[in-house]
Amino acid sequence: MQIGQVAQRTGLSLRTIRYYGEVGLVEPSARSRGGFRLYTEADVDRLLLIKRMKPLDFSLEETRDLLQTLDGLAEPGLAEDRRAALAARLDAFEQAADERCRVLREQLAMAEEFAHRLRHRRRTHPAPIDHR
Repeated sequence: MQIGQVAQRTGLSLRTIRYYGEVGLVEPSARSRGGFRLYTEADVDRLLLIKRMKPLDFSLEETRDLLQTLDGLAEPGLAEDRRAALAARLDAFEQAADERCRVLREQLAMAEEFAHRLRHRRRTHPAPIDHR
């Protein structure tokens, strides 16, 4: 599929998709005869994974590391020691994601409490009416 279709499916901008290609996170799987970037379902899945990492504040380098880890685990005939090392890296990413989600939930709870207090204050202490 072409980049416009990928943008629609992922909710990412064309510029963002191109940027991810420039930095080596997601390369188009092929090019059309006219030179258009062509993406596969696997490319779309990769872009969605990157998109999901963003709110958790993973850096581009961390994102690249996770993608390389996943790619490594998908290699056929992978040596057991290499598989174990990659699985350990994947476990570390899972723990980091869980911790970042926990922090975000705490921040959201504080923000919701703040909004609740503002609404409560407005109801109990309405702003004075200016009768000028």
